Amino acid sequence: MEHFKNPRNIGVIENPTAIIQVGDPDCGDTLLLSLKIKKDRVVDIKYKVYGCAAAIATSSIASEMAMGKTLNEVLKIDEKAITKALGGLPGEKNHCSNLAAGALRGAINEYRKSALKRA
Repeated sequence: MEHFKNPRNIGVIENPTAIIQVGDPDCGDTLLLSLKIKKDRVVDIKYKVYGCAAAIATSSIASEMAMGKTLNEVLKIDEKAITKALGGLPGEKNHCSNLAAGALRGAINEYRKSALKRA
């Protein structure tokens, strides 16, 4: 409930290094995630989320878990780690942790693809 009532890192980074929007068509939740990456490390992270309390909480905790980590460390943040960090989720809300974890992976994968094109 803490991350729902007091979500962290809300917003959009100006001139992000990576940005991605993901959604869950079954429930209507949408997450816009922006990252600032320097030297293979997340130095800033912001998000905007449209969804239920669990979507807000999982986005908030995922942003805190990723802040300051290397990209390889962030890729290890999965839905189970997010759910555990929150102290659990109701079974019908586990898909919200999938949304947050998928956004992290997707943003990093897009960043790496664009870095290869620039090289």
